[in-house]
Amino acid sequence: MGRLFWKFFLAFWLALLLAGAAVGTLVWLHQQRSAREEPVLAAGPRAALALQAAAATLRHGGVPALRTLLDDTAPPWNATIVYAVDREGRDLLGREVPPDALARARLLAAGPATPRTARVVRVDEASGLLLFVPFAADGTIRPMPRPVRLARAPERFPPLLLAAIGLLASVAFSALLAWSLSRPIRHLRRAVAAVSAGRLETRVAPLVGRRADELAELGRDFDQMAQQLQQLLASQRRLLHDVSHELRSPLARLQAAVGLARQSPDRVPAMLERIEREASRLDGLVGELLALARLEAGRALPEPQSVDLVDLVAAIVEDARFEARTSGRDVAFTSAGPAVSSARAELLHRAFENVIRNAIRHTGEGSVVEVAAGPTPTGEAFVLTVADRGPGVPAADLEAIFEPFHRARNSATGGGFGLGLAIARRAIEAHGGRIVARNRDGGGLVVEVELPLARPRANGGAQRGAGA
Repeated sequence: MGRLFWKFFLAFWLALLLAGAAVGTLVWLHQQRSAREEPVLAAGPRAALALQAAAATLRHGGVPALRTLLDDTAPPWNATIVYAVDREGRDLLGREVPPDALARARLLAAGPATPRTARVVRVDEASGLLLFVPFAADGTIRPMPRPVRLARAPERFPPLLLAAIGLLASVAFSALLAWSLSRPIRHLRRAVAAVSAGRLETRVAPLVGRRADELAELGRDFDQMAQQLQQLLASQRRLLHDVSHELRSPLARLQAAVGLARQSPDRVPAMLERIEREASRLDGLVGELLALARLEAGRALPEPQSVDLVDLVAAIVEDARFEARTSGRDVAFTSAGPAVSSARAELLHRAFENVIRNAIRHTGEGSVVEVAAGPTPTGEAFVLTVADRGPGVPAADLEAIFEPFHRARNSATGGGFGLGLAIARRAIEAHGGRIVARNRDGGGLVVEVELPLARPRANGGAQRGAGA
């Protein structure tokens, strides 16, 4: 049991004890109040009938007749005792008057309503008698409810035993609740320690079980974070491996060219050309890696400027068409009107060029790469579509071709580093857009780019608009 368990346990236990003490105090106060509110005047039918008879006798027969009535109805002949009290508090028969009953009767008789439990009957213009029946004298009828009293526990369950049982029950309940809350937190702490130690395959969800509270959501969020970290590190390792592989081949060719130049001085000019070509290839690889790193970091990006995206694509197509025709291919371009946007023209130029040149590289000899650009009918976005007539891409690789060094198609041609589409994707996403690929009917690949025509935010970030 950790410290968190004991904190939860003590908090819940003290809360239960305080709640129990508060409930007990309220019950005790209620009992005391009920005891103080014990009825002192009888209000049943028999008492009302006796009061009515006494009042009628006093009105019609006077005090002597009332005295005779009270004498005739005195115990043990009648259980209902009617008191007739004057202003000085003296009973007509000289009996001792219960003070609490007298005070209550005077209070009721002085009220605006005519009570059934006490009434004042005028004897003459100067005096009158207060008639009432004390509750203790009316033993047969109890119209007023008695206070509810808690049943006493049987003798076999003394109060101390009941208190001990309640205390143990509160301890058990508090311990169960504290364990239920501290257990997933303890699992999460161990998982955090495991991930920090490098065991990124650690997951919390199987340990949390079927809980449906915030702790379970925290565990699922932790698992998602651990999975993303695992994928990120795996991607970095794969990237390091791919970069090492890409650098190894040109470096090996450079070493071979240097060796041949030393062995055959007459071949030095040819080897120098080879060395220059490999150095240029290495420079291109390093440049693309730096561009990819800058895009992924979202830093050192150029400031946006107003640019017509359709004109930008047209200029790229013009250059690409010249190069494509030298290899027996062509590029056709159609536009649907201007699409002026505030964007980072250098990044988009590189992204569009990578997509178009990738299509030219893989389209069949003698075929045409079809490029279409323009705004959507609503004018809210810009769409670029590049379609080739190459071998296409397996369906499982349509998403992976935008990852660095992926060569599902490049392997057939042997050109490129597998970074062009990855750079294009990062540049498009930096403008808040998206890029997708799908296979074309009849063979080939279609790459579609969509950019919102909205002004980009001034600060950098993974999501930047390309505002109009």
